[in-house]
Amino acid sequence: MLRAIFHKRTVVFTYEEGRIMLATSNARSFQEPIKPGIGTRVFAGKQALLSGEYAGEIRELLEQRGVLVFPQIHFTDAEQIAFTRTLGTFAPEASDGQNITKITLDVKENPAGAEFLKGSLYWHIDGTSSDTPILASLLACKATATWGGNTGFCNTYAAYEGLSSADKQRYEYLRVIHAPWASLLYYNPEPSLAMLSAMQAIGEKELPLVWKHRSGRKSLILGCTAQQVLGVSLAQSAQILVGLREWATTEAFSYSHEWQVGDLVIWDNTGTLHRAEAYDPACGRMMHRTKLQGEEPFE
Repeated sequence: MLRAIFHKRTVVFTYEEGRIMLATSNARSFQEPIKPGIGTRVFAGKQALLSGEYAGEIRELLEQRGVLVFPQIHFTDAEQIAFTRTLGTFAPEASDGQNITKITLDVKENPAGAEFLKGSLYWHIDGTSSDTPILASLLACKATATWGGNTGFCNTYAAYEGLSSADKQRYEYLRVIHAPWASLLYYNPEPSLAMLSAMQAIGEKELPLVWKHRSGRKSLILGCTAQQVLGVSLAQSAQILVGLREWATTEAFSYSHEWQVGDLVIWDNTGTLHRAEAYDPACGRMMHRTKLQGEEPFE
């Protein structure tokens, strides 16, 4: 059973021979859960989305489900920017102020950012060096990979909520040093001193392991920028961080999106980890990204 949004009314859908059947001919939008713990597909007309008619419902659903997929909506860049603005405060790229960022490992298309984006192949949250991370990212598929190239997501709200009471108590007040240069060592374990220094210049930040949100919910702050749990040995720190990453990325809390050209995916950066899955850097895979400005600091 699915729920449709139509002028604040709930409309019921039922399955019949694998098809989704409408209970009313007036509904113009509906949603389909992808997995119990994460992800929802949203089917709606482009103009209705651009009008902002569903913005409130989309924001609420994003916090609840972590990842929203709009299959083959085929937004132009201008439409993607406009849709992003309906959902909150638009966040241009800090580096160059551009509204659309090309996400690709192809150095010909992305000479300045391809090296840095190698870290995106490992689980992470965007903005762990900031006081207030971005709220969400919107990624539109312009060209798929020849192999691989899915984007993986995991729900760090659900992962925290699934912990035992003892583990919640154990992790409640732990703090972690996050350093972007730590992610460098995932894909280049023997970097040059110049490269290491450039990454270290971004800085480090101490963050709580458990993010206590204003909503009252809690999520885990993990990923490849997590370098060291404070107050414990290096070995204990690694056990905690690797163990929690392994837990958060289990099948129950994770979803791997297989892209089709025209897909748009939004994820809640404050309640999910994400990563690109390996692909040929020269294959032409191309995503266009927009972002929503953060609204809630880590603490």
